[in-house]
Amino acid sequence: MIFIGTSGILGRFVPVDAVPAVWWRAFIAMLLLAGFCWWKGFSFRIADPKRLKLVMLSGVLMMGHWVMYFYALKLSSVAIGMLSIFTYPAMTTLLEPLLLKKPFQPRHLLLAFLVIVGIYFLAPSFDLADGATLGLCLGLLSAFVYSLRNILMKTQIDALQGSVLMTYQAGITALLLLPTWYYFNTAPPAAAWPYLIGLGLLTTAIGHTLLLGCFRYFSASTASLLTCVQPVYGILMGVVFFQEIPGWSAVLGGALILSAVVVEARATMRKAPVA
Repeated sequence: MIFIGTSGILGRFVPVDAVPAVWWRAFIAMLLLAGFCWWKGFSFRIADPKRLKLVMLSGVLMMGHWVMYFYALKLSSVAIGMLSIFTYPAMTTLLEPLLLKKPFQPRHLLLAFLVIVGIYFLAPSFDLADGATLGLCLGLLSAFVYSLRNILMKTQIDALQGSVLMTYQAGITALLLLPTWYYFNTAPPAAAWPYLIGLGLLTTAIGHTLLLGCFRYFSASTASLLTCVQPVYGILMGVVFFQEIPGWSAVLGGALILSAVVVEARATMRKAPVA
């Protein structure tokens, strides 16, 4: 969560347009992950055509999530961008029982309610002409796409290594965004390289691979809810490095959203076996 929490400050202040930034992030992550998988001897072969289609679809969803998230960060702030994207755990708790035909947990209704109220306090206004509000809406749409991707990955993680899955997703993202070379000045300035390498290595190659590994031990809903601690790290980094201090309304909205972590964490701990 600490690694993935770097996405807020790195994505917000990388001096490159959102789409080229995502391309470089995906390309760098793909190279690093492919090298790691080669070193570990992991196979990239996916014999089942149905599984291959699901992995490809997850890559498309990951690309959409990244692009919308970066625009959300650039249009609003680290606080609003990160807190809006972390409505995805509530979306996951509602979508997972429907898509995977799993039992519905009544407490997840409470979590969804807390998140919805939190979004209300996060919104600086309800005018789409306001850049921060548009950023919030993009963050919410990005969260929906991300929740769908995580549910798909839950169905595949037992058959494939997490680093292999992330290599596929980063590669598909880089391939789909390759036309941006014709529409954007994608050659990054020297000042952008530390941010892009950080996004490719820390946030993506390390952070997201570790997150996929969590799906072996938790449901997609539980893993997603526990990741809600990420905005705390991200916002604190924004305060320390860029003096971007969230307002009281954002703090209250974020507190409501993050309270879902406490509810789900306590429920998970009660069910966990004692070592």
